[in-house]
Amino acid sequence: MLEFIVRRLVQGFLVVIGVTATVFVVTRLVGDPVALMLPLSASAAQRAAFAAQIGLDQPIATQFLRFLGDILTLDFGNSIWQRRPAIDVVFERLPNTMLLIVTGLGAAVLLSVPLGAVAALRPGGVVDRLTMSVGLLGLAMPQFWLGLVAIMIFAVTLKWLPTSGMGTVAHIVLPAATLAMTPLARFTMMVRAAMIDELNKPYVKTARAKGLGLTRILRMHTLRNIMVPFISISGWELITALSGYTVVVESVFGWPGLGLTAVQAIQRGDLFLMQAIVFVIAFLIVLIGIVLDVLSKAIDPRIELN
Repeated sequence: MLEFIVRRLVQGFLVVIGVTATVFVVTRLVGDPVALMLPLSASAAQRAAFAAQIGLDQPIATQFLRFLGDILTLDFGNSIWQRRPAIDVVFERLPNTMLLIVTGLGAAVLLSVPLGAVAALRPGGVVDRLTMSVGLLGLAMPQFWLGLVAIMIFAVTLKWLPTSGMGTVAHIVLPAATLAMTPLARFTMMVRAAMIDELNKPYVKTARAKGLGLTRILRMHTLRNIMVPFISISGWELITALSGYTVVVESVFGWPGLGLTAVQAIQRGDLFLMQAIVFVIAFLIVLIGIVLDVLSKAIDPRIELN
């Protein structure tokens, strides 16, 4: 196990370096970074002075080597927009994003397991058809549209919740609910399908024949057997939320997390801040992948960590 973790950490570090280096190269090949960072009214002398100040007047190879060295110390330079170290901005906004993700996905997990299990007990029944219909609806609705509708209903019309920002428990309700809808639908459908498959296996019929109650069978056997695929899909949803969903949700609700910060950094041409954001997100994704593999192995020792 320890050898696997060390090997994955080394591989993950190389992946993170490669992803961040790709961002470095792309941002310098698609256009002039100085032109993106300075206003259009800046003179040629101002552009040259600014390029020298942040080291963009050096050859691209020299810039790249210095960039790789700075990564090891988490030095991505100062954010042009925030005028302070870019990594400090990332670490300041990261807890907000993680709070939103943990709240949204946590609610999706807690609701999906009982909903999927109840639907699986009577396939084709009223509860099952209702669950499937709501699940398909949740998968079909774009999150940006769902967020705007939620704001119109619960914030503007009913005035129950704030429209945007962060500060109280009420501020997280709409963003977390919007973020949770798609994972909730996918989790519920996955639990339902896996439970139906497990309940039709011989060991369940044997246990029922021995007099074991259905509740005990669900708790002691079937739920445990579906944990590995459930952890896998949960990890995928966590990675997807971290790398994509939060950008949409945070932008709609003005939630001050990494997603909104990334959008603002792109709008302002803040390349140093973008590089720091990409590095941290890539590192977290690699770390999540390792944790999911270890958890799967702990639940099912038959899994080979190769």
